[in-house]
Amino acid sequence: MNPDFPRDLIPRDDALHLIHALHAVQDKLHDAAQQWELLDENGHVPAAPSYTALLQHATDAQDLSRDVLQLAADFARSPHHTTSTGRTVLKHLAEVATLSSHAAPHFTETAETVLALPRTANPTDRHYLTNRMVIDHASARAFLRRASESLSNAATELDQHLGLHRFLASMTSQHPSPGPSPAKSSPRHR
Repeated sequence: MNPDFPRDLIPRDDALHLIHALHAVQDKLHDAAQQWELLDENGHVPAAPSYTALLQHATDAQDLSRDVLQLAADFARSPHHTTSTGRTVLKHLAEVATLSSHAAPHFTETAETVLALPRTANPTDRHYLTNRMVIDHASARAFLRRASESLSNAATELDQHLGLHRFLASMTSQHPSPGPSPAKSSPRHR
């Protein structure tokens, strides 16, 4: 076994704490992607979408992005980011930070388009703006969904890491450490 192997393990309690934090943010991202809808129950754009509600989506997405960045920064400052598993988790966190940071601008673009709709008299322009609004909102939700999935991947990586902890614990419990070696008899007492 590689002598550096034990140093490459993230302590169990630290891994469990991080898994809990990842799941908490993952749930928030997933819920936002599911709940922040633009289209009505029939799949149509409402006649008068709410600028306020859409701007709130942007504000909340920005808050989620800040939470992800804080989680990534905290983990990057920990000594665990240098382990093999830690590097993989940090890669996922960096991806989540990027994805979540893209959501807020798309929600903001959606809200901005809502303000332009009433001033648009040309049906072709209105159709274009409506489509753009739907695409921006769907893109923002997709960024949140993909960020949630990447956090799930990071948590899975840590779960597997905990499996390694369990495996090593079972190995050491099956092979008790040998007791003191028997005293060698001196050649004079033979």
